[in-house]
Amino acid sequence: MSGSLWLKPPKEGATLPAIPRPRREGAPKTPHVSKTPHVSKTPHVSKDPHVSQTPHASKDPHASKSPHEESAPDPDLAPDPLDALAERLDGFVAAAVHPDEVAALLESDGMTDDHIRLAYGRTDSFALAEDLYARVARRHPAPEAPPAGTRFDGLAHCLLRGLVFALPGLAYVLAAPLLAGEHGRFGLPGGTVPLLAGAVTGWVWNQALSHRAYTWLGLGDRPAAARALLAGAPPGALAGTGVALAVAAPGEIPAAVFAAGQALYLAAATVLLVLGRERALLGALVPLAGAVPAFRWDLPDPLRTGLLLASLAATAVLAALALRPGLPRAAAGRGGPPRAASLPYGLFGLGSGLLVLHAGTGTTPVSGAGAVVALTLSMGPAEWLLHRFRGESLTRLRTLTTAREFRRAVTGTLVLCVGGYLTVLTALLLAVTLLWPGAPRPEPPDLLALLLVGTALWLGLLLQAFGAVLGAATVCLLAAAAQTALPAAGPAATGGAAAVLAVLTCVLLVRPTAHR
Repeated sequence: MSGSLWLKPPKEGATLPAIPRPRREGAPKTPHVSKTPHVSKTPHVSKDPHVSQTPHASKDPHASKSPHEESAPDPDLAPDPLDALAERLDGFVAAAVHPDEVAALLESDGMTDDHIRLAYGRTDSFALAEDLYARVARRHPAPEAPPAGTRFDGLAHCLLRGLVFALPGLAYVLAAPLLAGEHGRFGLPGGTVPLLAGAVTGWVWNQALSHRAYTWLGLGDRPAAARALLAGAPPGALAGTGVALAVAAPGEIPAAVFAAGQALYLAAATVLLVLGRERALLGALVPLAGAVPAFRWDLPDPLRTGLLLASLAATAVLAALALRPGLPRAAAGRGGPPRAASLPYGLFGLGSGLLVLHAGTGTTPVSGAGAVVALTLSMGPAEWLLHRFRGESLTRLRTLTTAREFRRAVTGTLVLCVGGYLTVLTALLLAVTLLWPGAPRPEPPDLLALLLVGTALWLGLLLQAFGAVLGAATVCLLAAAAQTALPAAGPAATGGAAAVLAVLTCVLLVRPTAHR
């Protein structure tokens, strides 16, 4: 039975009805003796006390009825409480994919098995959930359409980030005459070693610091993220400066000083980027636009130095202003994410940075500075494509019904995103080649090498975004180590890294559980 024990609403003065018992066959018929002082006045009842009363003569309302009378609905029956419960939980039950979800809701609502047996006549929450699941039709909600202009706003934001990634490269154009000196080590121009050492140190430190700050932001604690940046940015700047000074040769002191400013800029820019101050950082980099005339005319050294110091000072001041929420200390309580969890992200920054540096130490604009400029500018579209892959995967997760369909859809989205990124990278490389004075046309081997580096970087960023950063860092570090040990094996190392990362991506990210 599905309903309460009171099938009829109780009335005043009503007593419990008598339960008729069926007569057993072969039982002797005993005379019916009335225990009430009132004698029935029906004409069918004999006044002889020795004559038994027949059952059809009784006017007991509880006497047996015909099957037709038993099947008629009783207007006095109370409503089924299960109908009211199904109506109240209609929205949740309609979106459930299994009765266990409904059972979990019932138990979280405080319904015990005793209450369910008493109020709904079911044995436990699972039996009640199965009945509710069967009564309510499935109505899974469709994914919400993104607001108008969201896609293009996100693209503009990512392009802005790509621009602020690339503009600091103009600082090297302004500082080139100031850093000119004797030939450097390892066949590189003078001052290159301290600059590269300081840059790699900053990339590793700031990548790990960014992860820790973003973790705090994900927990909704922006002041804690500002405190993490305030505690980690100055040591990162000091570390980059110390490494640059340590590896500088006697004739590379100007390069080491420039590397100190580079370390300070990397720390300040990390603060602004993590806290979402890209527009402020773009304004601080405006003085570097003075490097554009330096491509054709020789600018005086004081002007070059003034532009560099103005941009650096503006970036540092804006970062200090952005860190003001982190100055007051909150009450002790939350320990925060473990610092060791940020180490793989720093290692990935080391591996990817070394791959970019190997691409930037070539002799032609395609495999040298032009490749670095193209890769840096492409980081903005790369971020946007990462967001698009994530969004498309979540949409497929809600609209598709089988794992096979989801795997096929995600693989197609992955191919489109990788193809889109490589197309953008190729277009940027061609643009850099056209704008670079006297730059030759890119040769197919150089273009292929750059595309392999871009593929490895984008797939590594994708794995990092989904938490599989340790595998991406390991592959990038091994490829960078192979290129360092054997420079001629550069394309083979980056190609192998891209292939391994592609396999890891297809294995890990085609599963529905990776996107929840």
